[in-house]
Amino acid sequence: MSPARAPRRRPARASRTALAVTAAAVGALVLSACGGDGSTSSGGGGGTNFVAGKDNLDTVPKADRVAAPKLDGKTLQDEDFDSTSLKGKVVVVNVWGSWCPPCRAEAPTFAKVSKELKSKGVEFLGIDARDPQKDQALAFEKDAGIEYPSLYDPDGKLMLRFPKGSLNPQAIPSTIVLDKDGKIAGRSLAALSEKKLRKLIDPLINEK
Repeated sequence: MSPARAPRRRPARASRTALAVTAAAVGALVLSACGGDGSTSSGGGGGTNFVAGKDNLDTVPKADRVAAPKLDGKTLQDEDFDSTSLKGKVVVVNVWGSWCPPCRAEAPTFAKVSKELKSKGVEFLGIDARDPQKDQALAFEKDAGIEYPSLYDPDGKLMLRFPKGSLNPQAIPSTIVLDKDGKIAGRSLAALSEKKLRKLIDPLINEK
């Protein structure tokens, strides 16, 4: 009878590679995770002097704000869009995905408030993140009554344009509010009620 063979050991290098791949996958899931109650809200770090509210709304004093990045590309309707065209307006940037239940819950509120505040110099911009196909995203907008543009961002690259140390989007949904100078003034990392959404926007409308 032949002696039993000892089980083969996986090379240490292969194990380390597998661990690295797993860690990267987990990191991607954290970035694209669909948040619910906003309990993971955190500051941008890097010395940003933000004020963390008890209602999961983070704001930045005017003197400490940093410029938002240019957000450009194709919309869900396949039209070219560049956020610099909104210069001089208060801009609400909402990062969403049609697969995200909290996004679906807040979408009708965003549609309503965007229409009501347009005459006051407030513009809305969506970023449709992590949607592999446009069909579901277009149906999402139609169901919610959203008429403002949404940039199509299936790889989530636009989220990474926000500067480190700022109130950048760290989850889906995220809402970033820019002042009239195009600087980041506030953020939420959770689905917003109308009251909380207006609380982020209203102070910026009359700001000089």
